[in-house]
Amino acid sequence: MDKKTTIAFVLMGAILVLWLYLNSPQQPNKFEKPQDTTLVNKDTNKFQKDENKKPTINKQSVSNQHLAVGDSLMFGKYFSSSIGTDKTITIENDLVKLELTSKGGDIKKYFLKKYKNWYSTNAKKDTNFYDTHVQLVNYPEGGGGPDLLFVSSDGKAINTSKINFETLAGKPYYRISGKDSLVISFIYNVAPDKYIEKKYIFFGDKYSMQCNLQLVGLGNIISDNDIDFVWNKGLRFVEENSVDEAIYSNASVYYGGEHVVVEASKNDEKVEKDFKGRVDWIAARNKYFAAIIAPQDPSKVDGANIEGTKVAYMNNGERSYYNIRLALPFNNSNFEQRNFTIYIGPADYNILKSYGNNFDQMVEFSSMAWLKFIVQPIAQYVLLPLFNFLHLFIPNYGWVIVVFSLIIKLVLYPLTKSSFQSMKKMQLLQPKINELKEKYKDDPQKMNKETMKLYSTYGVNPAGGCLPILLQMPVFIALWGLLKVAIELRQQPFVFWITDLSRPDVIYTLPFKIPFFNIDQISGLALLMGITQFIQQKMTVKDPKQAALIYIMPIFLTLLFMSFPAGLNLYYFMFNLFSIGQQYYINHKHDGMELQPVNNPKKSKGFMAKLMEAAEQNAKVQQKRKR
Repeated sequence: MDKKTTIAFVLMGAILVLWLYLNSPQQPNKFEKPQDTTLVNKDTNKFQKDENKKPTINKQSVSNQHLAVGDSLMFGKYFSSSIGTDKTITIENDLVKLELTSKGGDIKKYFLKKYKNWYSTNAKKDTNFYDTHVQLVNYPEGGGGPDLLFVSSDGKAINTSKINFETLAGKPYYRISGKDSLVISFIYNVAPDKYIEKKYIFFGDKYSMQCNLQLVGLGNIISDNDIDFVWNKGLRFVEENSVDEAIYSNASVYYGGEHVVVEASKNDEKVEKDFKGRVDWIAARNKYFAAIIAPQDPSKVDGANIEGTKVAYMNNGERSYYNIRLALPFNNSNFEQRNFTIYIGPADYNILKSYGNNFDQMVEFSSMAWLKFIVQPIAQYVLLPLFNFLHLFIPNYGWVIVVFSLIIKLVLYPLTKSSFQSMKKMQLLQPKINELKEKYKDDPQKMNKETMKLYSTYGVNPAGGCLPILLQMPVFIALWGLLKVAIELRQQPFVFWITDLSRPDVIYTLPFKIPFFNIDQISGLALLMGITQFIQQKMTVKDPKQAALIYIMPIFLTLLFMSFPAGLNLYYFMFNLFSIGQQYYINHKHDGMELQPVNNPKKSKGFMAKLMEAAEQNAKVQQKRKR
């Protein structure tokens, strides 16, 4: 390689390393298994024959729950909270098991049956369900919902999370499946014929539910013509590495045909953003899971608001909390109803896409807005479908990644082949370039002109080794985003010590942290990736002046990749391995390569030659003007 090509490679490598470093996760923060406060009466978990029967409520039969002083907490003239009388109802379908509470008529707990906690992947089959499965609601720490916020006509700020609703649900437990559905209603009577009703409709085979909100006879009780529909504190953190999970936690809206993300990036940083007008949906997420609230009629929404904060957590960890709310106009009529779809489940691109309404926009494969319009389509329409297609035939995701990396290597083969051949030609041309440098050392302009002429004569593009690498960058970044956030890899084992492709494959823990990188865990796949990177560099770099590059880059990348997910490291290890084989083949196939002048040099004139000619012409014009 000549000096310019070397500088280009070093700059691209530096940019790549910097980009990797800025996007690298922090080390996992170890903490004890979190304690869950869920208490369940085992007797209520028995299947009952009439479980699919939908309970109905006679609104006139539900009594007003304003209790005597000492038994309730009054919120002004109209609202009160009964103390110690909240009731829990458990609903189970094919995908989730959740608990509703009469306190606010809220979702209290939300367990995903297909996803386990990070600390319970090896738990015995008879281990308590509630100890092993992911639970997403931040209850009772003030999180969850959905709640209503408004100001009453007597000037009190009302939050329905503090009010005890009533329900005539006949049982504490319901089980539905398949195409079954179930209706559960919560009612709070303000006065005769004046009430708030939350009606939930659950489905046997969905992560989503429908929430219908009815406000009856409250025209002279709710003031300001405005109600907020709120979900507090986003979702619980459920991964071992809280710092890494905080990086991918945010809140967002689909607003004006665009997915707009709001996130707190620093500890103790608070962010807030208002959105005016039509909002198709609002959401909060952690790394792998999401909660989405979508009004079924967006025209009945005045806007949205997001508040977020990031805070320090135990053992140098981090947590992010997001409050999301929709502003609903209140028309002071006798009867008003708003209907919502609420999705709480995996941030899985295919599942979200099946719901329509642009839910799939939640899954972003690049955090950089200036690259998103290139990277997102590559990931969505090429890489992810290929990844899922391979899994139809290969059950183990580790082997899917191996085959996946081979296919990507074959697809990019023409580009990498062109790059290798161009570098080989540049090496052969280097002695002639050195002669020109010596001959025209006192005339740089003439030297550049003759160098470009030399390139043209032999049909060599000096940027030929760099351009193919630049063209691969969007694919590289799309793969990076896909393998880092793909929920498909969560808790998926491969072989030997690799038990979870979504986390670093730690083979040894150091008694100290490596400075600058802040790591104390050694990843087996990162070491293998570094070794293959070194071999590849050794095969590529032949100039003795660049020998340091052979050692520095692999060491730096190895340390950087120590904290990356095993699936990502497995991909780059295999990609490097296939690249070594390809480079060996090209090097040996073209060992006898000789430089031959092209038949029509003018026809082979490349961009660089044209650029140099234009600069020369411009210099001549400038000299004539000076005369």
